[in-house]
Amino acid sequence: MSGTCRILFVEDDAIIASGLVYALEKENFLVTHAKNISSAQKAVREQKYDLAILDIGLPDGTGFDLVDSLQGIGASMLFLTAVDDEGNIVKAFEGGADDYVTKPFRLGELMARIKAVLRRRTGQGNTLALGSVTINVTEGKAFVNGKTADLTALEYRLLLTFANHKGQVLSRGQLLNLLWDSEGIFVEDNTLTVYIKRLREKFGDAVNIETVRGVGYRANDN
Repeated sequence: MSGTCRILFVEDDAIIASGLVYALEKENFLVTHAKNISSAQKAVREQKYDLAILDIGLPDGTGFDLVDSLQGIGASMLFLTAVDDEGNIVKAFEGGADDYVTKPFRLGELMARIKAVLRRRTGQGNTLALGSVTINVTEGKAFVNGKTADLTALEYRLLLTFANHKGQVLSRGQLLNLLWDSEGIFVEDNTLTVYIKRLREKFGDAVNIETVRGVGYRANDN
């Protein structure tokens, strides 16, 4: 998916921009960075994008100034901004935003949200498969052989994280980052161990959650 996806990143903070551009390109996304509204508008006139990541406060306007142009080319939109008041959040979603992330952000969570937006865009967002388990993302439920799995909220989030990174080795630190609640509720390291064990017990051979010694875990299709 990532190799064919073009992302327009509109951000005037050079430090944030360089770090995120590097992370996105490492995931094989095709990234165009614009520092202001005028250069972003020029980029939109010259190229179609799958996703735009927008700051609100920019030197010559706000990210909202780009909404009409982006909708015109059918781009999805994710606002990434320090502005966290309810009015702007509501305005963003009413204007067609697919997600809204506030700074400071956790890179792992942001990358997961970017990929989720792109999956929804390509029609891949309703269901995910991992081993013999099917996850209905819209309903927030997991099924094994047609039967609903009885999962707690954290167990479901852990399963979803593995499904979104199938076949990849995830360190304990990466998993903790991805599981950290959007409101900042911390998931402790020993809690992660317990929930890995619970998933293995509940799913048995339906999902293969492999321990990669000294590194972390990897979930495979068996």
